[in-house]
Amino acid sequence: MADSITRRQILKLPVKPYKKIRNELKIGDLLFASGKYLISKLIRKFTKSPWSHIGIIFPVNSLGGALLLESVEDVGVRFVPIGKYLNDYHRGRPYNGLIVIARVKGLTKENIDKLGKFGIKELARPYDRDEIRKIALRIVKGRGKRERDKEYICSELVYECFLRAGIEFKYDKRGFISPQNIWEDPRVEPLTRIL
Repeated sequence: MADSITRRQILKLPVKPYKKIRNELKIGDLLFASGKYLISKLIRKFTKSPWSHIGIIFPVNSLGGALLLESVEDVGVRFVPIGKYLNDYHRGRPYNGLIVIARVKGLTKENIDKLGKFGIKELARPYDRDEIRKIALRIVKGRGKRERDKEYICSELVYECFLRAGIEFKYDKRGFISPQNIWEDPRVEPLTRIL
């Protein structure tokens, strides 16, 4: 189980160079990010978590790297090389924050195939901007319900992909799924920090 962790504790984790661990990555590994950007800080504050983003790793060893399936505000669902986070996330600079890789225990080839097929099918779906507003209202007013649709915030995309693989992560009691909810699942095991 990935125990709750603070940003301070994440900072103390040793950093392993991505080049040294990229050949050990498996399809379905998770990338957890803790950004210093304004939106990242707001997500961390309202979810009471150090995590602001999550994505699913798809190694492409023949190309010497890995792709991250994620949903981001300005694009929606996409694949991006993990190296982009480390070298040129924004204007030639690396991602401004911390990144930890974790593994979900119990994935089989069949699970991975289902997860991957669903994730690829969802490419180019829009980011769920309205869900952010709804989550904020659920947190502030303590009411509202989750609705499943074909627009995703990052953690919803991860939830739906793993659900197709037979692994269901528990939603927050306030009616949303956040990177923290996935981090705290007993099947999630932290591997290393890469940034």
